[in-house]
Amino acid sequence: MKEKLLARAPIFTGLPDDEIKKLSETLQVIEVPPSTVIFQEGEIGDRFYIIIQGQIEVIKALGTPEERFIGVRGPGEFVGELSLINRAGLRTASVRSLGPAHLWEMSHTEFDALLHRQPRMAFELISVLSERLTNAHDSTIKDLQEKNIELTKAYEELKAAQAQIIEKERLERELQVAFEIQTSILPQKLPSLPGYDFGAVMIPARAVGGDFYDIIPLSADKVGIIIGDVADKGVPSAIFMAQTHALLYAMSTRRASPARVLQRVNDLLLKIGESSLFVTVLYGVLDRRTNLFSYARAGHELPIIIDPIGKAKISPYNQGQLMGILEGPILDEQKLEIPPGGKVFLYTDGVIDARHKNGDSFGMERLIKELQRLHEGTAQEHCEDLWQTLCDFQSKDAQEDDVTMVFIQSVDSFET
Repeated sequence: MKEKLLARAPIFTGLPDDEIKKLSETLQVIEVPPSTVIFQEGEIGDRFYIIIQGQIEVIKALGTPEERFIGVRGPGEFVGELSLINRAGLRTASVRSLGPAHLWEMSHTEFDALLHRQPRMAFELISVLSERLTNAHDSTIKDLQEKNIELTKAYEELKAAQAQIIEKERLERELQVAFEIQTSILPQKLPSLPGYDFGAVMIPARAVGGDFYDIIPLSADKVGIIIGDVADKGVPSAIFMAQTHALLYAMSTRRASPARVLQRVNDLLLKIGESSLFVTVLYGVLDRRTNLFSYARAGHELPIIIDPIGKAKISPYNQGQLMGILEGPILDEQKLEIPPGGKVFLYTDGVIDARHKNGDSFGMERLIKELQRLHEGTAQEHCEDLWQTLCDFQSKDAQEDDVTMVFIQSVDSFET
């Protein structure tokens, strides 16, 4: 049985029967447990193995990040021959059993003696080695082709990523320019009006937003006050905001009534072109001689009045329709008298819509409570104090909407 197994080994197929018999009597059989490293790459080899039963795997760079599988050898095949042939005698790969295996072991001395007795066996050995070399070459070519495909894919992904980075940087630069333009539209310094103090903040939810405000000197005794909120956020609303602000500014300087200003601006917005955007606006004129704030409201949040002792209340509600959609929208026209020491608070809905991480909105009730605690300080300090309160309420959660606040604070009384 042993002789038959040896005769079927490709390397021994050309040997005469007496040589096969001699090998069967002299070769030692070793048993190898599963997952056993039989020899390791780089070791000096003095043994040659022929597989009787089981399978063994050949591995380069075993146990390293560069580990690479070469192939599996089964019954009749052999391993370890190269270390017996090359001059350095080093193992060129590691060999490990896949499961239980039985091997014939041939020493270097036995191998040399066999080659001297049977030189034709060298042809069989070369034939097997040539086949393995061809297979290894084909495997290497295939591996290189697969890696080339992967590299090409990685290169294309890298180019796409680079293009995205370039596009992102371009958009960021454009958004920065847009932010600077939008910031320049807002008043760099609030005007002064004897007997009154003004404060304002505008914080967009994104790089640019749709909220806006302005305080425009109309005469020595009057200022026009604008606050608005374009639907949606981002660049489109910022462009619509700039258009609306420019028209409001131009119309307000003509000293028309607040309602007439809003009606004329609405007509112009409709003539500029159709848009899916709309805007809420409150425009009013503050007269220091009468302490009256006369305003027209187009769908905007109602002003909140705070009396000298700190009690806050919402101004009366009348219908006021949005601008930019309807021809001749209904406007809410009212007059508020600001007593000495009193305040008027104007704001966009981003204030009351600010959300806590638990889902609660800041809400009107909380806003009234916060306004009633603002006693000492300038109008600008009141704005910044209230903004900090909103930041604390939102915690580190993202701001969902633009926030704009304007405080009008009476600091003295004047006779007409």
